[in-house]
Amino acid sequence: MALDTVADEASERLLSGAAWEDFCETLKVAGRMIDRFGDEPSDLDRAEFYRFLTRLTRSGLERLVENGEPTRPRLRDMVWRQSINFQTVDQDHLMCQFDEARDYRITGTRGTIPYFVMAVLTAPAPADPGARDWAPLGVGGLEQFDPSNLKTTGFLASQQLQIAEDDTFEIILSQQDPGAGKTWLKLEPDTNCILIRFVWTDRAMQTAPAMTIERMDGATPEPLTPKLMADNLAWAAQNVLGYAELVRNWWQGNQGNFSAKLNRLDFSRAQYLSNGGVPDRHVAFGGWEKGLDEALVLEFTPPPCEYWNFQICNIWQENLDTFEDGNGWVNNSRFAAEPDGRVRIVIAERDPGIGANWVNSFGHDKGQWGLRFVQTQVTPSVKLWRLPLQSLEREGAAVLDPETAVDTGQFVD
Repeated sequence: MALDTVADEASERLLSGAAWEDFCETLKVAGRMIDRFGDEPSDLDRAEFYRFLTRLTRSGLERLVENGEPTRPRLRDMVWRQSINFQTVDQDHLMCQFDEARDYRITGTRGTIPYFVMAVLTAPAPADPGARDWAPLGVGGLEQFDPSNLKTTGFLASQQLQIAEDDTFEIILSQQDPGAGKTWLKLEPDTNCILIRFVWTDRAMQTAPAMTIERMDGATPEPLTPKLMADNLAWAAQNVLGYAELVRNWWQGNQGNFSAKLNRLDFSRAQYLSNGGVPDRHVAFGGWEKGLDEALVLEFTPPPCEYWNFQICNIWQENLDTFEDGNGWVNNSRFAAEPDGRVRIVIAERDPGIGANWVNSFGHDKGQWGLRFVQTQVTPSVKLWRLPLQSLEREGAAVLDPETAVDTGQFVD
């Protein structure tokens, strides 16, 4: 197949098979990331790591290949069972990838969920990702090209939208202000993604917003090109590598190092905003650990807020498989409280029967966890106990001596 007289490296690499080979080699680099954890991962952790890679691959192909066509922008949900980076069970994430910061219009209906938020994001990326090999650079290449390193440059919450009487709305996404009377979400020159978080409290009774996105220049759909396919394969592969490095860095690297300070929850604006967060909430992250014959008990009093939740994850920041059974998290619409308003959560292999909110650790002896409060001015302190499960079953809540609790829930920045 003849190429343009002006060399197009990305096209040549796609047509020769080099772009595909680099995609496969980059996945191999991501797979070897498990070796950097040493002996920490259990057999269960290791099995979940390789499943985690398959989910990242599915997600990357869906978001960055299938949904990476510049002339057909779409808002698409994330793939089934994926929960990258502490995604809560109560949230759905719609995403649309941009090839550049063009002018876009989103139209839709508000629906009945209590809250949603739109964030426009940027991630480090070169202008010609498909024109070179990335696998030989390993994690070093993420400094130049990291689809997981999402930074929020602007956001709109659902309360800020102008909703018409027929429940419809319109939002303009552009670098330039569209003028009075328009709802505007500003794009920066390097904006390359929009992420919309839907927050549910009752999926059976509520309806989601309906949204479509379109380019405002009226561009008609174009066929796939070798260059676009080469670029998108590079994006998808680096996405897998980026998230594999992200979870390692949070667990044992300088972005969190949770494995060195287990069983605490730290509120950190920098930590949360480092990966696509929006500044209308406070989120505490940390690592947890206990024996399979032990329990962790947390107590806190939720402050006034739009939404709160607590969730436990494996060390890859995924919800445990029990979320499909309605377990693994507690939120402001499904919790039991003590008479004084305190929420008590027990993490254990079985329910100790003390009337608290039981979260099944489901064969895991460690992982990561998160506690978030949306649209709040204050955050609570958290009391934390680690104790034998049998003693909790035998003595009940009386064994939870406040003098033996660890106080956490502190701000670290």
